[in-house]
Amino acid sequence: MTSDVGTRRPTIREVARLAGVSHETVARYLRADTRIKEASRERIGAAIAELGYRPNLVARAMRNRRTGRLALLLPAGVAISSLEMLAGATDAAGAAGYVVEVVTLGGPAGVRSERVLELADSGLFEGIVSLTPLPAGLLGAGATRTPVLVAPHYDEHMRGIGALADASCVADLVEQLAEQGHTTFLHVSGDYAHTSARNRRQVYLDTIARLGLRSYAVVDCDWDWRRAWRAVLDLPADCGVTAVVGANDKVAAGAVRGALERGWRVPQDLSVTGWDDNPLGAVMPPSITTVAVDHGRLGRAAVSDLLALLREEAPAADERPITRIIWRESTGPAPR
Repeated sequence: MTSDVGTRRPTIREVARLAGVSHETVARYLRADTRIKEASRERIGAAIAELGYRPNLVARAMRNRRTGRLALLLPAGVAISSLEMLAGATDAAGAAGYVVEVVTLGGPAGVRSERVLELADSGLFEGIVSLTPLPAGLLGAGATRTPVLVAPHYDEHMRGIGALADASCVADLVEQLAEQGHTTFLHVSGDYAHTSARNRRQVYLDTIARLGLRSYAVVDCDWDWRRAWRAVLDLPADCGVTAVVGANDKVAAGAVRGALERGWRVPQDLSVTGWDDNPLGAVMPPSITTVAVDHGRLGRAAVSDLLALLREEAPAADERPITRIIWRESTGPAPR
């Protein structure tokens, strides 16, 4: 087969002519209609490949408001958790017959707002879910042609907020360690620019006070394992600390290293906990007790809520926590 299309963008009618079918049949092929005969399907596929045909999404959207695409808005920056969230969102969208395109929002607030409005009015997406807060009043009733759902999990600097900053599991960690006889604790913290780090410190302090325990100190570590390592190395021998609550697995690993370097056994002499379920924490000796966060479920829930909005249905309620404690070798009963 040869093409006379040249450098022009091929049309659906040219695909149909080359494949020897009607343009309606090609349209059904593009909608994945399973009723098309296999021979016709093969000819259409070959014609599309030869011509380099790509559906015109804007034209399709103008005709029937269907593009099969959802947009996921994220602030500019890098967060490992966002990859897991994207995987969950993609799974939920794929199960409903959609694909997800990720769009990052950077620059000043005004620029981000304009970008959101451009995307919402482009006609390229059937729905948009923003994983970062949008300016108040930006999306009033009838403001855009495309539904936009805001599921705020990251601030404008890609730091976790909302459910991602929930620190309630810190209370569970301290309570369980207290039941095992621990009475004096140390907290090695994260970067207080992160809501999650501030919340973990506050829940730690509140739980210590509620249970009548003793906090020897809160050491500001800024997510740096070296600071946690030094904090444990510098503990006086008679400080009484038998448990360290780490703001994440990196500072927890630093605390373990500090303990081992000064000849303390973990967990026989010092119990240590972390957060984030870093894969290395599961294999290092001793493996680190941690808190796992189900980022994928947050992504699936965001897309599911958007799909419910598109169908004009109420979103499904899911009150289950997204965090769970994984108890490992780094924690045990307090030394006697």
